[in-house]
Amino acid sequence: MQHEAIDRPLSGLVVIDLVASPLAAIARILRELGAEVIRLQVAGRGARPAHDPRAELAWWTANLGKRIEVVDEAALAEWLGKADLVIEDLSADPAALFSPDWEALHAASPALVHMTASGFGLGNAFSHWQWTDGVLHAMTSELSRSGIRGCAPLLPPGEIALQCAVAQGAFVAMAALTQARVNGIGGHVDYAALDGAMQALDPAFGISGSATNGRPAAALPPGRPPKGVQYPIIPVADGYVRLCVLAPRQWEGMHRMMGEPAEFAGPEFRDVMVRFKSKELLAAMSAFLADKTRAEIEALGQQHGVPLAGLNTLSDCLAADHIRARGTFAEVDLSGSGRVPFPDGLMVIDGQRMGPIHAGTPAPRPAPVSAKPGRPLDGLKVLDLGVIVVGAETGRLLADLGADVVKIESQAFPDGSRQTYLKIGISSSFGAGHRGKRSLGLNLKSDEGKALLRRMVADADVMLSNFKPGTLESLGLGYAELAAINPRLIAVESSAFGATGPWSKRMGYGPLVRAAAGLTAMWRYPDDPESFSDSVTIYPDHVCARIGASAVMALLARRARTGRGGHIDVSQAEVMLAQLATEIAGHALEVPAREEAPWGVFPCAGEDEWCVVTVREVADRQRLSAVIGSEDLAAWLASRDAADAAQVLQAAGVPAAPMLRAADLADHPYYAARGLFRSDPHDLLPEAMTAERRPAIWPAIPDAEARPAPLMCQDTYAVMADWLGLDPTECARLEAEGVLETTPEKIRTMVATKSYLETAR
Repeated sequence: MQHEAIDRPLSGLVVIDLVASPLAAIARILRELGAEVIRLQVAGRGARPAHDPRAELAWWTANLGKRIEVVDEAALAEWLGKADLVIEDLSADPAALFSPDWEALHAASPALVHMTASGFGLGNAFSHWQWTDGVLHAMTSELSRSGIRGCAPLLPPGEIALQCAVAQGAFVAMAALTQARVNGIGGHVDYAALDGAMQALDPAFGISGSATNGRPAAALPPGRPPKGVQYPIIPVADGYVRLCVLAPRQWEGMHRMMGEPAEFAGPEFRDVMVRFKSKELLAAMSAFLADKTRAEIEALGQQHGVPLAGLNTLSDCLAADHIRARGTFAEVDLSGSGRVPFPDGLMVIDGQRMGPIHAGTPAPRPAPVSAKPGRPLDGLKVLDLGVIVVGAETGRLLADLGADVVKIESQAFPDGSRQTYLKIGISSSFGAGHRGKRSLGLNLKSDEGKALLRRMVADADVMLSNFKPGTLESLGLGYAELAAINPRLIAVESSAFGATGPWSKRMGYGPLVRAAAGLTAMWRYPDDPESFSDSVTIYPDHVCARIGASAVMALLARRARTGRGGHIDVSQAEVMLAQLATEIAGHALEVPAREEAPWGVFPCAGEDEWCVVTVREVADRQRLSAVIGSEDLAAWLASRDAADAAQVLQAAGVPAAPMLRAADLADHPYYAARGLFRSDPHDLLPEAMTAERRPAIWPAIPDAEARPAPLMCQDTYAVMADWLGLDPTECARLEAEGVLETTPEKIRTMVATKSYLETAR
């Protein structure tokens, strides 16, 4: 089913897809952005599966919108010679794979990008391992945080680890394509699904939410959280409601909403950690909400500025007026399966959905350029108004690729991620999300502050934000106003539910998006209906940042041929729902779930040690039986070390993995072999800061520079000089008038005396 043609940013680019694994969905995202994706089926590899309805739906999730060509190996080189990017899958038997002459192909086309997409990357001791969503969860450490204290770790619903790896793979592909377009250098990219799932789902060493007080997952206590911690889920008249009351002003709204009870009026309740630990407060909130419906409570939350959301089932969400108004899903006729709701794209660009079922308008292929070294975004000027996780990550990804990213801040409205256990507003978590950036203190409530921003916009390439829709428009700084100043400007707005629709003005954090979009209701133990287990997971913030950054690079390609910028609307709820596409289609067609036994999460020798085992098909059952004989799998694993048991099972071709914890990753043999982490210097932090080195192994793109994250407003004068040519005297005048801000005196004093380190002990 083809819809009307739309203007897609990657029109003119050609992608050859040779991937038979679920990582074929990487190319589907490039198709959404406008590339012509040609899926070559050689000797039957990657063909649509028969006789397995759920596998067939997963195939459609990965391949909808692509052009399918059945070719023989003799014709392969001719097809590859037409491509800008070739994505190859190395998950099958290497002996059965074709072997193009990549050296000759690159000699003929130096900008050709050859991306290998595999589970564990190339040339390491884990390269032969079988991988599944469960294996990814175990080895990224996500599994160790999923569930409830005292219970077995709980595999998250759907295949979100796999889908996050897909989104990270698309970001990697876009970075390589941008390098080829800008610098004329292609070459090989070694991408691993495990790397991508670790970075894009809930990274152990990435930036974390404000509720963690600045500590990344690797620094938090091991194990799963107690039931109901942090973001309480409260029974109400027609289901459940989740609260996400973090900032002091949000607590003040909650206190008003409850009728201002005197026992909770003390200033100590402005502290989020005090509220988390107060059983009396939780009981009072529960009593206040118990007789109200989800809709009534959501209306009260809107009225008082309290972040909350009713827990929807997936069916509730799909039937919601907001989802229908946004056109989040399109009815698609899947050959042989019937009509199903399918996500109509991960983003909206210039008001048009980027779904894979739409035709694109034709565009010429980019002209070749002379090869020169560098990073793909060197010289790009980015204004970063983003906050918390998705705001931090989008800018950080661009900075890692060479952009000059200026974080715009204000002491009156500080970024929530500056709320850390170190009173200077920097932690290893903050550093992970803001390395490579500079901080500009600018008062956007003042007319002169807005005027300075408009002057910066005139020379900017990209502007990032993740406020509630309408916030920038209320300041006279909406995209329409700024594009009139600079038509080449590319703007990314990421929000909980998108820029339009009935839910667009709702306050949104990841936990609330998961609740409203149906994921929280799915993420629980089958024998306990109130065992909601996603409370400490930071999702989908990191993956939405990858979607936004990928779209920026796609619009840079369009701008190179058209001269105009564009607007990107990323809804966190829509990204999440798109990552549940197979489950949604299966529900619509009433396709039964696969039999779960004998796979899952099993206890092993030692305290809280677990192994994930996945049985995909009959062949896996036979391999498993060959290892354990007639013994029950749970009994076989119970006396064995988890890592050793996984090695034995993997040697037999059975997908298995030990459950790793966040603190295990940096020194784990797999991650060490890939060189995925490094120690980044930061003179202000009391501990060594472990950081992600790069998202893939790609010789053409240098690793990110180790530029530490800034103190609040520390680069104001330097940025004003670089961007607008203002001298120190003019900056001092603007600072005295409250237009510009520099690092607060109390922070400078703490840094000079090192007194802030006392709070780290």
